[in-house]
Amino acid sequence: MNQAYQSLFTPWKIGKVEIKNRIVLCPMGGTSLFGWMEPNHFDTEAARFFLERARNNVGLIIPGIAPIRDTIGGRWLYQNKKMFRQLKPYMEQIHATGAKLFVQMTAGMGRSWGISDQVLPLHKNPILRTLAKPILDTDYQLASPSPLPARWAEGVTCPQMTVPQIEEIIDAFARTALLCKEAGVDGVEVHAVHEGYLLDQFAMKYTNHRTDAYGGSFENRYRFAVEIVKAIKAVCGQDYPVSIRYSVISKVKDFCYGALPGETDYTEIGRDMEESEKAARYLQDAGYDMLDADNGTYDSWYWSHPPMYMPQNCNLDDVAHIKGCVGIPVVCAGRMEPDVAAEAIAAGRIDAMGVARQFLADGEWVTKLLEDRTEDIRPCICCHNGCFNLSHYKGHANAQSFPDTRGMARCALNPPTMQSHKYRITPAEHKKNIAVIGGGIGGMESALVCAQRGHTVTIYEKSGALGGVFVAAAAPSFKEKDRGLLTWYARELTKYPNITVKLNTEVTDPATLGADEVIVATGASAVHLRVPGAEKGIQAVDYLLGKAPVGDKVVIVGGGLTGCEIAYDLYLQGKQPAIVEMQNDLIASPAVSLANASYLRDFFKTNKVPVYLETSLKEIKDGSVTVAAKDGTTKELPADSVILSVGYRPAPLAPKGRHIHLVGDANKVGNLRTVIWRAWDVCMKL
Repeated sequence: MNQAYQSLFTPWKIGKVEIKNRIVLCPMGGTSLFGWMEPNHFDTEAARFFLERARNNVGLIIPGIAPIRDTIGGRWLYQNKKMFRQLKPYMEQIHATGAKLFVQMTAGMGRSWGISDQVLPLHKNPILRTLAKPILDTDYQLASPSPLPARWAEGVTCPQMTVPQIEEIIDAFARTALLCKEAGVDGVEVHAVHEGYLLDQFAMKYTNHRTDAYGGSFENRYRFAVEIVKAIKAVCGQDYPVSIRYSVISKVKDFCYGALPGETDYTEIGRDMEESEKAARYLQDAGYDMLDADNGTYDSWYWSHPPMYMPQNCNLDDVAHIKGCVGIPVVCAGRMEPDVAAEAIAAGRIDAMGVARQFLADGEWVTKLLEDRTEDIRPCICCHNGCFNLSHYKGHANAQSFPDTRGMARCALNPPTMQSHKYRITPAEHKKNIAVIGGGIGGMESALVCAQRGHTVTIYEKSGALGGVFVAAAAPSFKEKDRGLLTWYARELTKYPNITVKLNTEVTDPATLGADEVIVATGASAVHLRVPGAEKGIQAVDYLLGKAPVGDKVVIVGGGLTGCEIAYDLYLQGKQPAIVEMQNDLIASPAVSLANASYLRDFFKTNKVPVYLETSLKEIKDGSVTVAAKDGTTKELPADSVILSVGYRPAPLAPKGRHIHLVGDANKVGNLRTVIWRAWDVCMKL
């Protein structure tokens, strides 16, 4: 092991419970041992996921939030005694690995509940809402400290939670914690004064306007969280560890508008550092044994779920400051890098490193760190495509599909994660010679899956390098993890003697290859606009690959994810981007997480980047473009350069046939998740 990581592998204690190392697998929605959206049960898929990570040297495991009351059906967790009987032998398996496990419970989400486009019509109809209550009580799920605007659904006001409801929840926490203790669980975590969930809404002034014992003063606002830990300790004993998930600073300027990294000239309407110092001590004195900390709320979601635009270790300084205010252990999460975390631990700035989504991308990453095989770690690229792609844009609540909501905490890069029943490597019954045409991500993933199954694979790539269009996607400065993924693929391919890579080899007819099966991964071609002067425009891929330099004033036509990332990249270079988009919002796509999209929207808003919505391009001229608004009025925008990012169409070399299979964008234009999962769908059957 590299000595730079040594402090990560030293023991520490939470109360009287000793943890073997300083690496904490942080909770992720969808990984609850008790299920997620469905009625509570012992979730064997989540159990398998955590046991594999425990066997790969994680110190402390905290599964994803378990709603204290079921979303579907309304049953309380403590009412399912069978589930806890199943949990007991499982805890023995976890302990046999040397790991410890805390169960995280949530009081609810309040205004942050991701009400979906499918559920919203039901909630808005009083009759349907009443009829549905025994199955899905949307009023209860949305219940907040005060009447508040829902985070996801425009025009929806959340009802105020009653005192009897609060008291029921407090009692349920205590009952559930006792069952966890009796099942051998090492501790529990309260979720919490964190991320703008229900208890956090009670704690913050901008979301708590109550005048009773749970609102107004500092003590009243934090009363809910305090009474929960006191109730747990009363039944479980003072020595039973209770952690609290905690956001140090809310980073919020207004409802649905967050503060960016480095931004100091704003008025914090949530919890600022001064209140946080007081709150951390207050929660410690109430009985909490650990702060599991980061920053942010759903109004500044990119702090809690950092996309690639956020700095690495983005929460460390704030969390380290709070560590100096308390005497209990403090965990820091948020794009944490092992070397930086190890240094902070050695210096006493934090007690442990919190990591979540890297465990989805590579469940063996801690083992690889111990064995000095860091180059073998498949990096998490912070895309949120598989793990947390709740999306929101103008005119839509949560646009995520119900199957995706049910199946959160999967991984775009690693299909077997949390869906091992569907994706797994099995030896092929008949070994075949397989040709893969195209060496992009889809082609490389296909080659790896086929090789692991025992096939002989040849990749034909017409250019001089592997990576395809993803080389362009990884070009911006903030895509260091994307570039790391390309490096990882190149290294993985060399591990299989049954994979041959032929660069600078263009295939025009698959029939000439003499293969048993042909996988076509030739990608997509850019959509070309038919407007006067279109030839003066620069295709997005050409800009990203550095083939076409741009001037200072750049108009980007297309406000999807690629166009917005290009505008962001240009701004970071000191240029003056402007975005022209035909839709009524930027990144109007159900495939992009709000954590990612809201960062870019907030960045453009804060930095006054011109954005022209419901606007179309009419002409590209020398030094300007003509655009037309929805009402037909036209406008001239100055432009030294124009970048076109208006989408792609599949460009398969050959049509699908009995022995010809399409993967990646050659099959259907999508994202990294659709590319990689499609590769597995095809290659598992060959």
